Amino acid sequence: MWDTVQQIAIYIHRFHNLDLFQQGFYQIKVTMRWEDSEYASIGTPARVVQYEGPDAIKGGAFFCGSTTSKLFTTWVVPSTSAVILKFELLQAPITENRLELLAYLEASSVAVHEFRIPPKALFGLHSYCPIHFDIFHAVLVEASVHVSLLKAGSHAHKSSDPYHLEDVPGESIDERPNQALASVSFVAMNKIMLIKTLLVARDTLLEELQRLSKAIAQVIDFTDFTSKMNDINMLDSIRRADLGTAKGEVGGRGSLQNGLEKANGIPDFEGDKLQYILSNDALENIFHLLGTQLSYLWSTFLQFHRTNKKKILRFLRDAWAKDRRTEWSIWMVYSKVEMPHHYISSGTHDASHIVVDKRVSSFWKLADDPAQTAATRAELHRRSIAQMRINASSIQDMYIFGDPLRVPIIYVERVINAPRRTFSENSYFRNLDLIDSPSLLAGPGPGTLKKLPGGNSHKKSRELKIVVFVHGFQGHHLDLRLIRNQWLLIDPKIEILMSEANEEKTSGDFREMGLRLAQEVISFLKKKSDKYSRSGGLRDIKLSFVGHSIGNVIIRTALAESIMEPFRRHLYTYISLSGPQLGYLYSSNSLFNSGMWFMKKFRGTQCIHQLTFTDDPNLKNTFFYRLCEQKTLENFRHIILISSPQDGYVPYHSARIELCRAASLDYSRKGRIFLEMLNNCLDQIRAPTSQPRVFMRCDVNFDTSNHGRNFNSFIGRTAHIEFLESDIFARFIMWSFQELFR
Repeated sequence: MWDTVQQIAIYIHRFHNLDLFQQGFYQIKVTMRWEDSEYASIGTPARVVQYEGPDAIKGGAFFCGSTTSKLFTTWVVPSTSAVILKFELLQAPITENRLELLAYLEASSVAVHEFRIPPKALFGLHSYCPIHFDIFHAVLVEASVHVSLLKAGSHAHKSSDPYHLEDVPGESIDERPNQALASVSFVAMNKIMLIKTLLVARDTLLEELQRLSKAIAQVIDFTDFTSKMNDINMLDSIRRADLGTAKGEVGGRGSLQNGLEKANGIPDFEGDKLQYILSNDALENIFHLLGTQLSYLWSTFLQFHRTNKKKILRFLRDAWAKDRRTEWSIWMVYSKVEMPHHYISSGTHDASHIVVDKRVSSFWKLADDPAQTAATRAELHRRSIAQMRINASSIQDMYIFGDPLRVPIIYVERVINAPRRTFSENSYFRNLDLIDSPSLLAGPGPGTLKKLPGGNSHKKSRELKIVVFVHGFQGHHLDLRLIRNQWLLIDPKIEILMSEANEEKTSGDFREMGLRLAQEVISFLKKKSDKYSRSGGLRDIKLSFVGHSIGNVIIRTALAESIMEPFRRHLYTYISLSGPQLGYLYSSNSLFNSGMWFMKKFRGTQCIHQLTFTDDPNLKNTFFYRLCEQKTLENFRHIILISSPQDGYVPYHSARIELCRAASLDYSRKGRIFLEMLNNCLDQIRAPTSQPRVFMRCDVNFDTSNHGRNFNSFIGRTAHIEFLESDIFARFIMWSFQELFR
């Protein structure tokens, strides 16, 4: 019987508290097991090493865990089972009694996050592994996972019955004499399969070591090792064995592995049945030789990692971000569209109007409801995911892969400003490196911040990056904390303002709410700029906004305030989460409209009057019409409109700033007013800029099956709130386009 060990090393780099609401002592517990319950076994740490310290949070700890796979005579290797890594967050209240603290930690798991290492990845893996716990325990545990297949040893297993063969632990096969010869052949083939697996693991580990060393410019000399790696005696002895069509074949690399293939096809067991079978001694020698080579490479990696852990982590983190774009494309569908033409309408019913209006109505098939079409399209895509076999060679986050059908479907539509398109369209992520701009601080005005004098001022000065988060109707300043957390992970140097100026004040006039937000932003910006100026100077400002629901109206109203004028040149990224950018004209949710009518009639909610254009008899004097005339979007470098066809609280076309079918067929004054508002908004996005502007629409289709058929789902509130309670869609969008958030 031969034993193999799956060595899994986990390096805990740091514990970053994003949003832990409860004080206490926190601890991370790491365990592992086989995914296949039939071969379930708990992996235990072989050793725990603290690289730096005594502070493990800052220094990190290296856990070398292992799971043992015993090769019995008819068990085909490699195992088809994956390994599950389980990270638990333990919490205990503050206490002076040490024994009481330990007792709390032992039994107080407050959050769990699991990862799956697929069978293919068990041959060799080096991966960055960010661990996020739930929304109530928002911490980031930065870790890296390193995997290799190693040889543990072999020992004899004797049976009194010469024809008794063990299959798997605890099971056996009673072979009769006329079957014994074929069974022995099959056993030998399985042993050779294990050797072939070790070859793949060895070549993978060597290749990964060379890749890591090259990436961080720290070369490891493997000349002597590679010259002796493919021992000629081992090659000659195994060449006679054919594994080309063996069950459980494992592909691999390396000259020795290539020598395993036989040109004449399947061995003839009906003739000389032992013609291609090696002796047990030969297989034993090869097994031990490969095990020695793997152990040497693994030890070399551990030493190399200890010396260069920070550089290796930086490289693995960049590789992780790049690979996730590919992995998440399962749930994300990308497309490009040209900026629509200027919408026009004559407002008459004569023949000339019909000719002109064809340009408008040509965007619509009369039977189409865009929101319903988008929802149907997403559901069809979700069904196609159910038929996929996802078994990659990289570590899988079970928060996403645990139930792939529950993950939101996201359609990303990149809107191209066709008249000014002057660069290549070959790549979806085209020219995003051009986003970093020179200083925007030139020019007079109270918002201008002076550079430090002297030739070295640019090197010492810093860039101030501020992101302002604005909640919606009757919201809380922490509503958008999940988006905030993802942004902080992408760029830890940003300054965050969770706006509180309008908390419990969202029923009044938007103009008052906008002024309060503008004052709050200016106060925060000046406080931070003074701090930066004292510590070396201020080179540039990037001012970004994220709004949910009517928070987006408050943002645009604040930007229209005169006191914000000096700061508009610093606008950078704008994310609108289900924002009624065009108000509630042509809202199709009759039940929600009834609620809006009730709030206007009996509660006198001013902002509802403004949203529904009933604040003035003349539509051109309404708040929203005037707002769309203001240049509130023109200065943003990146504009991302996130909507959901399931959201019944905000009209779909309003969240996307696009024409709706009802408006395209409305020849009345209201239809003309809507088209003018739409054109005013799109003209701002079309406006020339010194750097390319990124404009995207992202459609998010949530899985709401867990919520059942309740009143919230019926009126469309579930999806509207899901933007605040689910961070998977934010993770997908923000990490796939992280250049827009730095």
